[in-house]
Amino acid sequence: MSANALTAAEAGLLPCLTCGLLSRRTHADAAACPRCGARLHLRKPASLLRAWTFLVAAMILYIPANVLPIMETESIFDSQSDTILSGVVFLWTSGSWPLAIIVFVASITVPLLKMLSLMTLLIAVHRGVRKHCYDLTRLYRLLELIGRWSMLDIYVLAILVTLVQLRVFGKVTPAPGALAFGAVVVLTILATMSFDPRLIWDSARREERYGRTT
Repeated sequence: MSANALTAAEAGLLPCLTCGLLSRRTHADAAACPRCGARLHLRKPASLLRAWTFLVAAMILYIPANVLPIMETESIFDSQSDTILSGVVFLWTSGSWPLAIIVFVASITVPLLKMLSLMTLLIAVHRGVRKHCYDLTRLYRLLELIGRWSMLDIYVLAILVTLVQLRVFGKVTPAPGALAFGAVVVLTILATMSFDPRLIWDSARREERYGRTT
């Protein structure tokens, strides 16, 4: 990236975060979209603060989401509580290993990778990383793409509950772990939406122009 290249922000162009229209800025603090009337901002307001807040909350809730039971099963024989991992083990030992793999990937691996990826982006912006900006931007686009399928985690858990209920002919009720898990899914989506990927290039541009401060 060349330090002499003119950016849209330097040209006085502001994108509308509501309808996507690119408009020319007239007043720095009072710009409004001519199409929908939404307030225009040079960058997403408090992007890093909001992203960090949602991400830290998701990381905290990730622990009870996997430790606490997500469902309580009652049958004519006995009653038990199951976590996500015990549900995966149940599916694996009962012969439904393809579904066990799907539940493990969608409910344990994917949320963890999403949080680690978001942390990587946030730390890169704070440190003013000059290199790998293209790779970091692609990583953000991948997170956006995965975010569209984030509710697949909830859907997979619903399938798991249905299978268990059919197998034991009993009653299945959600437990506190299910609420924590759903909160993790929503918080990671909000963290991704709050992060402004243009901050990656802003940081690299400052470093390229002025050098790293000590």
